Amino acid sequence: MTSKNLSRRAFVAASGLGAGALALSACGCSGNVKPISLVLDYAPNVNHTGIYVALSKGYFANEKVDVEILPVPEDGSDALIGSGGADMGFTYQDYLANNLTSDAPMPYTAVAAVVQHNTSGIMSRMEDGIKTPKGLENHKYATWNLPIEQATIKQIVEADGGDFSKVKMVPYTVDDEVIGLRGNLFDAVWVYKWWAVQNAKLQGYSVNYFGFADVDPVFDYYTPVLAVNDAFAAENPEKVKAFLRAAKRGYEFAAENPDEAAAILCNAVPELDKGLAKAAQESISAEYISDADSWGVIDPTRWAKFYQWLNDKKLVAHELDVNAGFTMDYLS
Repeated sequence: MTSKNLSRRAFVAASGLGAGALALSACGCSGNVKPISLVLDYAPNVNHTGIYVALSKGYFANEKVDVEILPVPEDGSDALIGSGGADMGFTYQDYLANNLTSDAPMPYTAVAAVVQHNTSGIMSRMEDGIKTPKGLENHKYATWNLPIEQATIKQIVEADGGDFSKVKMVPYTVDDEVIGLRGNLFDAVWVYKWWAVQNAKLQGYSVNYFGFADVDPVFDYYTPVLAVNDAFAAENPEKVKAFLRAAKRGYEFAAENPDEAAAILCNAVPELDKGLAKAAQESISAEYISDADSWGVIDPTRWAKFYQWLNDKKLVAHELDVNAGFTMDYLS
């Protein structure tokens, strides 16, 4: 599960901003080769920087790969990838779990981790002193009323010695966490640290934050990942490998050069707040590779651990194969 601003809901709503121009400007199509269509999961943000760097620096061109970037549709990226409407795209390990356990799973598979660790957690007002999950007791938590989301909150609160029944669940109704916290619409909210906490800092608003992965390793799952339509991969394995080689170079560059990478992203997506994009890029760049051997690697043990938790908590329609949903066969 991910969160607001960046939130899935907020960025799906915002995904129309400049979408047509992005789809055109991001495609270096020669006209002789059909481009790989790549659907985003949100409006463009620092999760996608490596792609924009690879386009700007010519890494895709060096691999003789054209890329057409598609905005995320209202029903999300997964359906488009699974149906073949997009060859590749951004999604999340938990969304893949929902697909894998559905009555009619769509054929798509994760092929690379965009960031190595789950960078989401809980942000709250500094003065409320919510420094650990138990602190959520007797406070308003902004919820989407989703089973995996609420089960996650329940587990971390109870593991910290708290009483989950004392957490006041309120609907999340705004797209900016700082506005919500200032207005007392809620006291705590699930966020991406690299975006929402940086946003609060830029606004001079003091917050507390703790990460899910720091509280319980089972929540150190992969969000986001790059996925590929299975039929496209089977028919074009070398093309998928070439795409990932170029993307890897893009993310490696962004990891080492956050300021230049942020400038490249903002040049491609002028709607972005440049100050926030720069701060977010500085925060996330170290997360692209982190402690992995190289960009894109997915740890099978960590992947399976989260899926086993979903099985144990009966949060999926059918029992998951904990090793399903990803492959490292295309990453070199």
